[in-house]
Amino acid sequence: MFKKILIANRGEIATRITRACHELGIKAVAVYAKEDEYSAHRFAADEDYLIGKNEQPIDAYLDIDEIIRVAKAAGAEAVHPGYGFLAENADLAQACVDNGLKFIGPKPEHLRMFGDKLVARQVAMKAGLQPIPGLTGNVTSLAQVKTFAHQYGYPIMIKAANGGGRGMRIVENDQQLAAEFDQAKDEALKSFGSDEMYVEKDIQHPKHI
Repeated sequence: MFKKILIANRGEIATRITRACHELGIKAVAVYAKEDEYSAHRFAADEDYLIGKNEQPIDAYLDIDEIIRVAKAAGAEAVHPGYGFLAENADLAQACVDNGLKFIGPKPEHLRMFGDKLVARQVAMKAGLQPIPGLTGNVTSLAQVKTFAHQYGYPIMIKAANGGGRGMRIVENDQQLAAEFDQAKDEALKSFGSDEMYVEKDIQHPKHI
């Protein structure tokens, strides 16, 4: 069992992880951007450290070097990424390994394989599985998306290729496409530090197995 964990996240997510740590008798280390200096997650933790002093708020939580620096300075044994931000980032997982820290999540090689939806799709196809229709390469233009939509029909799903839960939009027609595509890219960049996008056919009323 760990004695001290750094939580590489903010807000409600970090607060809930801190609560779980305390229930297990583990000390929680919080990080916060300057703009979050009065955030509840900072005061819920046992220790708190400012990160990204000269960075934008979102960039601070995406700064792997800062996360590792604080984890080592605080004497944390592990890093919990929560979800969003760096949760599916293989570079953070690898940095933890390289610095003698445990990453609470998948191994770096698994994150590289499945954290990127384009790579995950290729792995599935090599294994003989048939994924739903989707673009197999990085989406670089709106024209690509429109061509795909006209070939397979609306609705389609636009997703951030890296990360999950943010940068997702269901598009029902050509009129919605440009605005939804731009918003998804912007949200993905702010949430995951990358605006690489992925597009697939949206399955209506699916059953989650």
